Amino acid sequence: MALHGVKVLEMAGLAPAPFCGMILADFGATVIRVDRPVEHSLDTMARGKKSLAVNLKQQSGVDTIRRLSRTADVVLEPFRPGVMEKMGLGPGDLMKENSRLIYARLTGFGQKGSYANMAGHDINYLAVSGILSMLGRHGEKPTPPINLLADFAGGGLMCALGITMALLERAQSGRGQVVDASMVRGAAYLGTFLKTSQQLGLWSGERGTNTLDSGAPFYDTFETSDGQFMAVGPIEGQFYQKLLEGLEIEPDSLPSQLSLDDWPAMKDLFAKRFASRTRAEWCQVFDGTDACVTPILSMEEAADHEHNRALGTYFRDDEGEAIPAPAPVLSRSTATPATGAQPGVGQHTISILLQAGFSQQEIDTLLRDGAIKASHESKL
Repeated sequence: MALHGVKVLEMAGLAPAPFCGMILADFGATVIRVDRPVEHSLDTMARGKKSLAVNLKQQSGVDTIRRLSRTADVVLEPFRPGVMEKMGLGPGDLMKENSRLIYARLTGFGQKGSYANMAGHDINYLAVSGILSMLGRHGEKPTPPINLLADFAGGGLMCALGITMALLERAQSGRGQVVDASMVRGAAYLGTFLKTSQQLGLWSGERGTNTLDSGAPFYDTFETSDGQFMAVGPIEGQFYQKLLEGLEIEPDSLPSQLSLDDWPAMKDLFAKRFASRTRAEWCQVFDGTDACVTPILSMEEAADHEHNRALGTYFRDDEGEAIPAPAPVLSRSTATPATGAQPGVGQHTISILLQAGFSQQEIDTLLRDGAIKASHESKL
């Protein structure tokens, strides 16, 4: 796999950092999640990772991570600015001992600025980036799209991209570097098109009145007679004509596609047409056409849809659960996600330390002092 041989220390955190680590693991990296010595982890994206439980409140626990970082390729940390430095595990500390180390810092508000030390979540980062102001329907308040844009796209995915670019650069320079991935900046970067395309007239009106934000009748969702929904998006004129054909509407009976003042009435007409048949019936009409009309599927339905089966969009884990598969697909070094159970906290503590050159006596001392935790599985 593409990242085979890359060793990653992932400091356990919430969703964005685990997602970043999961991407690296899916594509072949050896990812060790450094857990606190607790009973259970909330990480649901730990497939393919190993768990090392360390008490970082003890100096011997901190020293254990410092020692492991000397042979690591990547350290991934999700804490507020200064937390790792206070423990003696900041980039200045670890990169002195390993000049090839890629030190990835994944934060919400970033390493500097007036909000840097504030608590926050996806909705806050998206708000400060400027993107949230553009999301929502006309006359309604801004609506966050779950926690996908800042946490996962602007955060975890952007951080994984930064790590792989730093690894590529290291192959030329031989030197590591710090990857500073903030979700505010990442979300803003994702929104580049929203800013640069304003001169095209796509976003000239209020929120929810524009071409791509549910203002247009040809770019929205519509309910069907069985309470399901269809997604409609034929922006181009030739595709819009296919939509009208499927809806059995004569083009001459409607105003121009881009007649903004008539959009509300046109949307009402489209809504009535879609409400006259079931989702399955509309699929029979539009599947295989260029009308840009598709069914809105639940995640369970999506896993079994014939198109996604052909693409391999989902895979089944050992318990038969359908899980989104890694993307993109590489032709030679294909990602192979682990299908087994998520690792328990401290499940691999002993084996990780033994492989890193710790003696059994050193491990026993760390266990006795409470600097590390090993689960039952780890002791077998």
